[in-house]
Amino acid sequence: MRILVLGRGKTGALVAEIARERKHDVRVMGAEENPGGSALTSAALAGVDAVIDFTTPQAVIPNIIGCMQARKPMVVGTTGWYDKLVTVRDLVRESDGSLLYAPNFSVGVNVFFEVARAAAAALKHGYSAHIVERHHAQKKDAPSGTAARLQQVIREASGTQLEITSIREGDVVGTHVMLFDSPNDTMMFTHDAKSRRGFAEGAVVAAEWLPGKKGLFEFKDVLAGK
Repeated sequence: MRILVLGRGKTGALVAEIARERKHDVRVMGAEENPGGSALTSAALAGVDAVIDFTTPQAVIPNIIGCMQARKPMVVGTTGWYDKLVTVRDLVRESDGSLLYAPNFSVGVNVFFEVARAAAAALKHGYSAHIVERHHAQKKDAPSGTAARLQQVIREASGTQLEITSIREGDVVGTHVMLFDSPNDTMMFTHDAKSRRGFAEGAVVAAEWLPGKKGLFEFKDVLAGK
């Protein structure tokens, strides 16, 4: 496959590295080469099989618009834009395009979402709960997309909206903790990423899966083998 990676940050660079390891033809484009998504024209994207975006919340929407107009399958790992998800869903449908997004492409984190769904039952039996997420100091959005998804999963399962505490310090890859407390006991569930490789590898797998499909997808669709 010919893959275009948008973003020269730590995760974007690792995505490109892993895609090359998997024998793909990879090109990387930074923000200075693509102001406001202006470089993502049909002509510039000719021959590209999939685009992977790990940029910023400010850059991602223009990038999505460009890729959908050019009818290029797109995998979005950038977070902080989900308030515009309805608009993006409409754009994907109107362009007959394909877009896959996820707050986290780690297999472990996606299992963690299912743990959150099951643990939410405790909130109906006298427990209180809280989410804490910790990331590197350069992370642009807070709370993290993963924490926001945990919050959403628990809200859908229990009707309770949990508070999220966000910590930004050092070079922390990503730690998410769910704390459930009652007068009788405490439960603590933790996912601690050892490196960014799990995120990056999942994004490449998603890009391999997406071409030929139409619509808006999530990483759980890849894991389900749909």
